[in-house]
Amino acid sequence: MRNGSNRILDELAKLATDAADVAQGIRREAGTAFRVQAEKIANKLDLVSREEFETFKEMVLKVHADNADLKKRLDDLEKEQTRKK
Repeated sequence: MRNGSNRILDELAKLATDAADVAQGIRREAGTAFRVQAEKIANKLDLVSREEFETFKEMVLKVHADNADLKKRLDDLEKEQTRKK
């Protein structure tokens, strides 16, 4: 009887190990499928990369600073014109 119970326990352990392996495979496959779907959605949304965003942000800040400088120059010129009249 001892050999029979050991054999049954061995088979149950093997089944449990196989089930765990299958569960891990399913988890990996689901993770891969999720990543693929997320990438497809991101591509459809036409999102920009962090690098592109940072580059554009720097450009906007520079243009903003340039505009502030030009506004100051224009204000100074207008004041000068007003004094000359």
